[in-house]
Amino acid sequence: MKALVLAGGTGSRLRPITHTAAKQLVPVANKPVLFYGIESIVAAGITEIGVIVGGTEREIRAALGDGSQFGARITYLPQEAPLGLAHAVLIARDWLGDEDFVMYLGDNFVVGGITGLVEEFRQERPHARILLTKVADPSMFGVAELGPDGAVVRLEEKPAAPRSDLALVGVYLFTSAVHEAVAAIAPSARGEMEITDAIQWLIDAGRTVTATTITGYWKDTGNVADMLEVNRAVLEGIEPAVAGSVDAASEIVGRVRIAPGARIVRSRIVGPAVIGADAVVTDSHIGSFTSVADHCRISGSEVEFSILLEGARIEDAGRIEGSLIGRSVHVSGAVRAPRAHRLVLGDHSRIQIAS
Repeated sequence: MKALVLAGGTGSRLRPITHTAAKQLVPVANKPVLFYGIESIVAAGITEIGVIVGGTEREIRAALGDGSQFGARITYLPQEAPLGLAHAVLIARDWLGDEDFVMYLGDNFVVGGITGLVEEFRQERPHARILLTKVADPSMFGVAELGPDGAVVRLEEKPAAPRSDLALVGVYLFTSAVHEAVAAIAPSARGEMEITDAIQWLIDAGRTVTATTITGYWKDTGNVADMLEVNRAVLEGIEPAVAGSVDAASEIVGRVRIAPGARIVRSRIVGPAVIGADAVVTDSHIGSFTSVADHCRISGSEVEFSILLEGARIEDAGRIEGSLIGRSVHVSGAVRAPRAHRLVLGDHSRIQIAS
């Protein structure tokens, strides 16, 4: 069995961060979202992985390499334009051959991994298996309609009037039958080859399409709010570890992970939280559900429920919460400040905040 991982999207909902970084590489608990997906695939016993890449190919290649760091072998499959999930299957046809495969969207996050799903698929071998979850606004997703017996009867991509609240999670399992379906469909009104149309073709052709409704945690990390929620969920499970230095005037409360080379000076860190390698926190308060990446500098400030990317600097900025701050961003205090700031800043930004 192989895996096809989609990492070619532009990440428009995470701009300005994704003007200078691939959306799949934005970190959660100081590890790129894409890494969690690759690790869950390998944990399910799949080590042949094809990665669909687009305009951020160089970044993705640099991060994943040949796959050996994950115990896998990675093949890169360029996609000239984001023309739909079924188009990704089409361009991967030769690499996939006639093998079964799992298709995994690189910016999706499924707590608990996919091992059980893959094992069930290997045993039952339907022509396709999809994951579903109940969502508040199904019009933003592919939506499945199930019959009284739980069988999948209809799929629709981002419908204006959804027939159910069951959205497709970005994990699909297929036999080689899907290639016939992909070859038979035409681009949708959006100009994309929709995987929902291909699966609907299988259903209409009498092929077996099964569904698993998950009740665990799933997020499409396509926007800032979801990134922060995934960061919170991952931090909930971290084990405390202090490999950096913490001076006598500082306090560590709860589950906090401090990487080697990090220094905590006259500060309070309240977990769950992670502090990256060579980061320095001085005269500051780092609150729960915060990830501080490598080489960050925080002084005279409060930061809570936020993600700071590598090299960010926060100086005398008052209280910052619910924020995603890009690489090498510099936030500094000015004359007057509100009680809290909510920020989404692109890499290398420079702003001043009243204090």
